[in-house]
Amino acid sequence: GQFVVGLEAQGNWADFSGRNVSIVAPLTTNRTQIDAFGLFTGKLGYAFNNVLVYATGGAAVQAVDYRWYTTATNVTGGTADDTRWGATVGAGLEWAFTPNWSAGVQYNHLFMGRDDVTFAPAPNVAERIRLDTDVFTGRINYRFGGPAPMRY
Repeated sequence: GQFVVGLEAQGNWADFSGRNVSIVAPLTTNRTQIDAFGLFTGKLGYAFNNVLVYATGGAAVQAVDYRWYTTATNVTGGTADDTRWGATVGAGLEWAFTPNWSAGVQYNHLFMGRDDVTFAPAPNVAERIRLDTDVFTGRINYRFGGPAPMRY
């Protein structure tokens, strides 16, 4: 039929970063950097001839580095790292422009939540940091082994 069901696992190197003024100590800044993330998702879609529209959802994981530093001097007071788990939902569109080649776009929102991060060696410095992430992906795919049995 025209319904598509699938599973996907993907790993990605990343260089996402953000910073904000510390609530605990207003003359300092927190920097958060996501070095890598992974998605483990299910996919449910509908194929219109050679176009697939789908929704996706599942688990997400991020490798994160944190830095707490003095804003004026840029001197680091403490660091931390974490592997954070959460959930993801998204949607995508894929177009098969030949029997073996397709191109697509996908959007995912990663619900990583809030977590208390304790910076070391700075004693008693902890910040609550939220890591929700939006990811847009463009891709080109090649399917090995000849034409697929479906038109998509």
